[in-house]
Amino acid sequence: MSKQMYFAGIDMGTSYIKSVIINEKNEIIGFSIERSSSDLKKSIDNAFEKAIADADISKSSVKHVTSTGFGRGNVYFADSVKTEISAHAKGAYHYFPKMITIIDIGGQDTKIIKIDAKGKTLGFKMNRKCAAGTGSFLEEIAYKLDIPLEEMNKLAAKSTKDAALSSFCTVFASTEILTRIKEGEKKEDMVKSAFESVVRRVIEMDTLEGTVVMSGGVVTYNDIILKILSKHVGKQILIPPNPQLTGALGAALFAKEAKD
Repeated sequence: MSKQMYFAGIDMGTSYIKSVIINEKNEIIGFSIERSSSDLKKSIDNAFEKAIADADISKSSVKHVTSTGFGRGNVYFADSVKTEISAHAKGAYHYFPKMITIIDIGGQDTKIIKIDAKGKTLGFKMNRKCAAGTGSFLEEIAYKLDIPLEEMNKLAAKSTKDAALSSFCTVFASTEILTRIKEGEKKEDMVKSAFESVVRRVIEMDTLEGTVVMSGGVVTYNDIILKILSKHVGKQILIPPNPQLTGALGAALFAKEAKD
């Protein structure tokens, strides 16, 4: 009987490192999500080792490791690398094998990727000019409002207003928040405005044709974004299981193909 083989994908993002282990059936059997630190090597090692432990397998049984993401070149033990566009497309298509438009909102960038019915990337757009419409934008708003980041979704759900912040610029948006605080506006309305701004930034980036799928850490913890975007585009928005792992899963699937 041949020994079971496993494959790993590591998505080295700007804020978090996501590591996924899959088996020969393309099933996720272990994963980890670690905040990036100044000691990148230690952070990468921790993320990989925790995924190995979660899968309850030996490191030697992982036959191929593929890295992706903003810092993919820092994964020193990777056997191959893939762009974050390719990895996210691969991961999303695994769950939704049809023509889709993928929106990935990360810590410091937002990507819109379009793929055809066979999983081929047709094109993509990326926002990296500023933090507008990203996780760091929401972190700044949470800081200005003096609320925990994890409480934003719950607060926004209480608001009945739909207005976005006047500016997409993080600096100007922060100033606007301070003004609105002085005017006595409710925190839930200001938080909802921040989420509205994120969604409207996405809509301005590109047309959202066909089936729309969202991935990334922001949507993982803030389902209010799904509701706001769905309202704006007039269609249901789909998400894969654990959206934050989409890129890492895609990398792991590439790792398995490399073995084949």
